[in-house]
Amino acid sequence: METTEVVIAGAGPTGLMLAAELRRCGVEVVLVDGLAARTGESRAGGIHARTMEVLGQRGLLDRLLPQGRIIQAGHFGGLPLDFSDFDTRHPYMLAVLQSVIERELDTHATELGAPTHWASPIAGFRQDRTGVEVEIGGPNPRRVRADYLVGCDGGRSTVRKLAGVAFTGTDATATGMIADVELSNPPAQPFFAHRSGAGDFSVVQFEPGWYRLVVQRHDLVLDRSTELTFDAFRANFAEIAGTDFGMHTPRWVTHYGDAARHAEQYRLGRVFLAGDAAHIHYPAGGQGQNLGIQDAVNLGWKLAAVLHAGASEELLDTYETERHPIAARVLHNTRAQTALMRSGPHTDALRDILSDLIDMDAVRQRLGLMITGLDIRYDTTCDHPLAGRRIPDADLGTADGDTRVSRLLPVGRSVLLALNGTDVAPVPGWADRIDVVCARGQAGTWAVPGVGDIRTPSAVLVRPDGYVAWAADEPTAPGLAEALTVWVGAEA
Repeated sequence: METTEVVIAGAGPTGLMLAAELRRCGVEVVLVDGLAARTGESRAGGIHARTMEVLGQRGLLDRLLPQGRIIQAGHFGGLPLDFSDFDTRHPYMLAVLQSVIERELDTHATELGAPTHWASPIAGFRQDRTGVEVEIGGPNPRRVRADYLVGCDGGRSTVRKLAGVAFTGTDATATGMIADVELSNPPAQPFFAHRSGAGDFSVVQFEPGWYRLVVQRHDLVLDRSTELTFDAFRANFAEIAGTDFGMHTPRWVTHYGDAARHAEQYRLGRVFLAGDAAHIHYPAGGQGQNLGIQDAVNLGWKLAAVLHAGASEELLDTYETERHPIAARVLHNTRAQTALMRSGPHTDALRDILSDLIDMDAVRQRLGLMITGLDIRYDTTCDHPLAGRRIPDADLGTADGDTRVSRLLPVGRSVLLALNGTDVAPVPGWADRIDVVCARGQAGTWAVPGVGDIRTPSAVLVRPDGYVAWAADEPTAPGLAEALTVWVGAEA
């Protein structure tokens, strides 16, 4: 029987990101997918600031920026949100197709030693106290013994169903339709969510010569098994928009609903769920792909720490406690956005009032930081205002020259930053599992989204996913050993 450390089911963005994270930490991975090959379907259309920060830490963002288009705004239920003043190096949305992201992540994972095995669906699994025996079907069926199995296999996840995890939520009440096409008579300016009649429509140009058209109908619910033809899409679009813009030569046509469902558990013993296998929702605000990639980054370093760095198995429980509430919040806000996009005078009145509120910076930032993921805060035992939040990518000075925080975060290892230019209290019991970096902040304050400016701390313990496990204004402040024990492992 073949053996490995982690089997990953599903080679979409979540599975590919997880495979790359694990391989960069030296973890053995088998990545399988039930499809015969990658479809090339464009699918999701962009990534937000927090995902760009993570990809930048991994050296992947530079591959994507030239292939996308920067848009310094997003939306909430079709109401525009300006991102340009957000405290990040990426105060914008990057309009880049999921197919492009998958191609780059696929190349990256393969280079690291995790190629995708196609036509290899999960057929079953059996777990015990020491591992998981996974049955892989397809033309070349086999069994693989692994330490862990992760289902990243989409909304209809086989892994989730075999694990018996409930997928609860709300049924679809509306239908969205997408077509990637060429236009004989394109609009002068691309625009989003022009509401008309029983729905809304949008036109976005991704590359010269072809466009993504979206029409959403709140008076229609299509069964998931219904095949949407190009002619049917064109008829629905023209009915809502009043024109079809001369659409022709479709590359991809599909439909989706506003069903919102959430796995009640993300972990069942040695089996985990991530991405759409754990949560599905209406694609309002462009949050889904970002949510899955960040699931992968959260889980990846924790699996690697348990497998290779002596961390406690209890660390794996924090994957669910941290990520489940984040997905629940996304389902909640997408339901709200769906309600805002319905037709009728009552919704019109609600949109007018909310539009006025969004003109207030506090409201705009509250909604925008939620959509972009910049305001995420995980629970910690530390009461510093930075604890639990992503660390700002601040400019630093070191003995080796000027740098910035993101360049000091290696994959798979926590970093203890001494920002007063001197060493922090010694931590010999963890010296072989963390990096200690002495630097000096080049500014007296750091801008923290959702908080404001805070005094630059004297010492910060940063997890491998870029979130702060402990911070202090004095390098000898208590709590560091406790944080190291939780997030790195017991003192040697």
